[in-house]
Amino acid sequence: MAPETSSKPKKVGGEYGDVREGSSIDVGALNAYFDSQPKAQRIRTPVDVKQFKFVQSNPTYFLTDANGTRYVLRKKPAGKLLSKTAHAVEREFRVLAAIHAHNTHPRTPASKRVPVPEPIILCEDNAVVGTPFYVMEFLDGRIFTDVRMPEIEEAERRQCWLSAVRSLAALSSLSPSDLGLDSFGSHKPYFPRQIKALGAVSDAQARATDIETGAAVGPIPFWDESLAWYTRHLPDESKTGLRIVHGDYKIDNLVFHPTEPRVIGILDWELCTLGSPLADLGNFTIPFHVPVDGLPSASNFRGFKGAKGANAPPISYEELEREYARLTGAESPIREMAFVSSWMLFRLAIISQGIAARYARRQASSANAAIQAKAFPLLGQLAKDVYMENESRSQKAKL
Repeated sequence: MAPETSSKPKKVGGEYGDVREGSSIDVGALNAYFDSQPKAQRIRTPVDVKQFKFVQSNPTYFLTDANGTRYVLRKKPAGKLLSKTAHAVEREFRVLAAIHAHNTHPRTPASKRVPVPEPIILCEDNAVVGTPFYVMEFLDGRIFTDVRMPEIEEAERRQCWLSAVRSLAALSSLSPSDLGLDSFGSHKPYFPRQIKALGAVSDAQARATDIETGAAVGPIPFWDESLAWYTRHLPDESKTGLRIVHGDYKIDNLVFHPTEPRVIGILDWELCTLGSPLADLGNFTIPFHVPVDGLPSASNFRGFKGAKGANAPPISYEELEREYARLTGAESPIREMAFVSSWMLFRLAIISQGIAARYARRQASSANAAIQAKAFPLLGQLAKDVYMENESRSQKAKL
């Protein structure tokens, strides 16, 4: 079906509405804070506050100031959190500030800029809205929540995917030390520490119980078997060197220009750290390993929709990997991607399990959290399918 046309581009993604029950903030205190901070003087009070609909982890709000200028506020969830390191909006602000400084440096060429919204102010005082928060520029563009991008023509879809992989390559090429982020994360190999840290997180999440039914969330399927496979197949991270890892790089965390097929902003830096840039490439290409019908009621799983099979995007996983390798100077095909693709699916299962745990405690911020919380067992199975497929190919090659 052809996309709708009109004199004004149709709104795609970024929907917002009234602040949801349990997510309200003290708007009076927020206005008083803005008035008291020199760095926030561009925000003209009073501000009107709405809430974005499709955010899972850190509650995110749409602000309109007295001049009609729009901003975005991201805060930590209220209540006791399962992880001491998750939801760190302070870290989001720090990495955005570093990349924005890089982008605006007079000696940074356009090809080396990484599209991010401008961060404006960070507040670490819980007394203002209940948790730490930061405010950033609002980017007026398109957010595609379906990787198949049915809203636009095929040729534009292809260019959007290419722009997305080029933006990722620009990020993967940044040196943390050049940006003042040398202490932003561990310098130890990324994947072993991910396996160790997320294993502990998943164990806690599995034990979380529903406040109404008392039922435990439960473990991810094939947990022991999969961890054993990953431990045996760890990639050599010295090939890429230490880089900034976004942590959740995917189509629905990108803002595209309102009318052009190019990325104007990378959002949701909550999981950002230092490590292997291949992790972001693996996360970005997850849809190409998930069948279109791989998850039930797929329309309810934002960002989880499959792109393998009928109505797939007009570009292949192999082409995206080749373009990334060309821009970053990596050897193509990238051998480590068999491990990375499977692990990133398994990691997504852990993140989805976290949504289930937060929903069990009624801390999840999305209106669809109860539905999305059911995804983690299926994602655990898909992760196993990917590494088993790789094992099968390896055996055939030996024959």
